[in-house]
Amino acid sequence: MIKRRILCAFTLAFAAGWALAQEPAAAPRGLDPSALTKADIDKTTSPAPLLRLAAIYKEKGDLEHLEWTLQRLSFLLPNSGEAKFALAKTYALRDEKAKTYDLLLNMQKQGYAYDIANDPDFAKVTTTKVWSYILDRYAETAKPTGDGKLAATLPAGDHLYEAIAYDPKRDKLLVGSVRDGKVQLLGKDGKLSDFISPDAGNGLWSVYALAAVLEDDALYVASTSSVYFKDFNQADFGKAGVFKFQLSSGKLLAKYLLTPDAKPRTLSSIAAGKGGLVFVADGLRNIIYRVDGDTLKPTVANPKLTSVRGLALSDDGRKLYFADYALGVFGVDLAAGTGFDLVYDPSKLPLGGVDGLAWYQGTLVAVQSGMVPKRVIRLRLDDDGRTVTRAIILDSGKPEFKVPTVGVVDGDGFYFIANSQRGGYDSYGNPNDASKLEAVKIYRSSLAASWDQGAPLAPAAPGKPPVISESKPGSGKFSNVEGGSQSVTGN
Repeated sequence: MIKRRILCAFTLAFAAGWALAQEPAAAPRGLDPSALTKADIDKTTSPAPLLRLAAIYKEKGDLEHLEWTLQRLSFLLPNSGEAKFALAKTYALRDEKAKTYDLLLNMQKQGYAYDIANDPDFAKVTTTKVWSYILDRYAETAKPTGDGKLAATLPAGDHLYEAIAYDPKRDKLLVGSVRDGKVQLLGKDGKLSDFISPDAGNGLWSVYALAAVLEDDALYVASTSSVYFKDFNQADFGKAGVFKFQLSSGKLLAKYLLTPDAKPRTLSSIAAGKGGLVFVADGLRNIIYRVDGDTLKPTVANPKLTSVRGLALSDDGRKLYFADYALGVFGVDLAAGTGFDLVYDPSKLPLGGVDGLAWYQGTLVAVQSGMVPKRVIRLRLDDDGRTVTRAIILDSGKPEFKVPTVGVVDGDGFYFIANSQRGGYDSYGNPNDASKLEAVKIYRSSLAASWDQGAPLAPAAPGKPPVISESKPGSGKFSNVEGGSQSVTGN
């Protein structure tokens, strides 16, 4: 019988925010899934039914069909390390040494370094010199890299800090709490002071994301009435919106609220620019909204998206970038009202597992919480902003990186939450064990390094020069979302 852990990590990666596609299972009703051929499985164009099939084959111990299913998933999700790792385990359980070794080595060249040394799922393939070589390469790749440092430590306790922004005028960070609904100022001395608190006047709920715009003296807060909010009221279920405050004083200036309905939502990411240009993403429904007048207008939607996370707006306000946790990074040409693939080669530069995204001087900074090891990377773009021309690791595998998430640029530094405590809560929004909630650490990665410095994204073989990831041409039309059609509206 296949061990449950083979797919559990992969499945959990999609559990939060995965909207199952509305298409029938790969096997026609009444047909035994074991009767499917590899050709049948390869016709499937959505990961959702493949996940269902994989669960069936895993439970039955049908390794051959599980292998075919995971091969197709890995093809559809080239940015997902979890899909490839589950496939590597399946190869190993079938004692397919060559396939196991080839896949694990290719993953190591992409920057992956899973803990495989004592994993019993690989027991059948551990008796060769090749396996020893793979262990050495993984150990080397897993070593911490980068010059980043711990910048501040927030108080431990039941706060669930999930949002961060920067006020250049006061030279202070702002942090937001999902549990308290507060926005607090974080000084260079590491001390917190209250700035904005939820009350009857502003109507704030859980604070999931923050964006500050100094030129407009504005602070935008993405807030949702979630069960995690300590003062949650069932009558407010489904309510969410963007709240505009004066950055200098904390005075409420405006609200942009969504019409509530019976379905859950979470406005979990936000990006803002000068002149009231504001975008916010619903990470559950996978819709990106734009502040338009006094409303939130849907701007990007795609039924194949899995979990929209970070947002980043170019300085000129012409392009919006967003990360899908399983599928990678995409862009929107706001003037033309069209979406595009960010062109890169996922065989060298996997961009799955991105939780936070930021813009810095014509480049993108990404926090890859779903990468193993977890890392912060910087992507240089071409003049058109549609192609990744070079990429480096800023920091990787640091002991503070438990669940790194969103961040913000401050000068030539990138500050981000290094150990989100979201995993310490149950589905009802209560702490599993409040005594185990850790102090939240704010980490700083330096953005000042030149492109000739920093760790390469494609680790080099011993004795060879480092290889910096170079992208290859792509279709530029959301091609990574196979079978999907984007809905994008412009100005």
